[in-house]
Formats: sequence, C-alpha cells, structure tokens
Amino acid sequence: MFLYINKPCVIIGSNQIAENEVDMDFCADNHIPVLHRLSGGGAVYHDEGNLNYCFIHEKTANPLSAGFLNPIMSVLTALDIPAETGKRKDLWLDGGKISGTASHVSKNRELHHGTLLYDTDLMKLHRALNPAGRDLMRKATASVPSPVKNIRPFLKQQNGVAPDRPEFFCDFILHLLNYYELDALTPLNALLIF
Repeated sequence: MFLYINKPCVIIGSNQIAENEVDMDFCADNHIPVLHRLSGGGAVYHDEGNLNYCFIHEKTANPLSAGFLNPIMSVLTALDIPAETGKRKDLWLDGGKISGTASHVSKNRELHHGTLLYDTDLMKLHRALNPAGRDLMRKATASVPSPVKNIRPFLKQQNGVAPDRPEFFCDFILHLLNYYELDALTPLNALLIF
C-alpha cells in the first residue's frame, strides 16, 4: 500500500495521447508536468489537495473487480463520507466524482491506484484537462469527462467545519492503518509536509 501526494501535475493513461487530453499551453505556462503512467484509464490532475492511493498484491481470480476499493470505502464510511462506487470503479459523492482509478495487471501481480479529491484546485484541474478544440490528433483511449468535486466542502456543509489537509490526510491514513490492523510507528504529522 502506498499513499502519496504530488505537486501539481497531469498523469495520463498508458493508451492516451497528451494532446488529446491536456491543454498543453496551460500546463506549460503554469509549470504543470504531463506524465504517462503504466496503467490504463483516463487523465487525472494531481496537486497537494489530492491524496493518492496504490495497492499492489498477488494476482487474484478476478483482478479487474472493484474489490480493491473496499479499504477506501471503509475509511470514507468511518469518516462519515457517504461515497458510492461508480460504473468505472470510481467514487462519487453527491453527484460529483471524488476519485478516479486505474489498474495494471501482469502475469502474477495487480496494481490498483486512484486519486482522492479533498481540497484540490478544481479551476486548475478543469483548465489542465480541457484541451482546446478537443479534436483527437490520433486514435487513442479518450478520457470520459465527469463532474468532479472536493470532499472538504461537503464536510463543511455537513458539519459547519472541515479539517485542513494535513488533519484529514492523517485521519484517513490512521483509519486505513486500522482497517489493515497496523499501527502507525511514526507520528503522521511528521510525514506530511506542506
């Protein structure tokens, strides 16, 4: 299990072409690197308000099921976030996508990963992932545009307050460790540097 936070960047699927998915001029002007990943799926935007998760394990009998989302759904439920699993193994909250996922399956291993939009700069996300004209340059796997939303405004609306990024990420990680019956050996706020 890996949990990580990236500086602003765009990550596109292995079968995608950057020019079909990304406003390259906007990304260049804003110093947002565009990178390919090994797994399939659509283009995603990362920044410091986005917690990313990745699970790697031995190959299962049904490697492309949505079962890898069980730990994430368990944590969201524990945090009173009523997310639902979508048709594309994505996570939704009140009509907006809060997590996209992708997978890579090899002969003996599975890798499943996803984003979790907590307090992402949605203006930059929309600008970075909307190429001008949207004319496909070459045939490739196209992203399926979806309305996205952050979790933080939902929590603020429900509770009147919402934790800041480090507090939410620490809570999320502690619940995930608890799901796996693991103890945190290092104070988490020492690991999360903003």
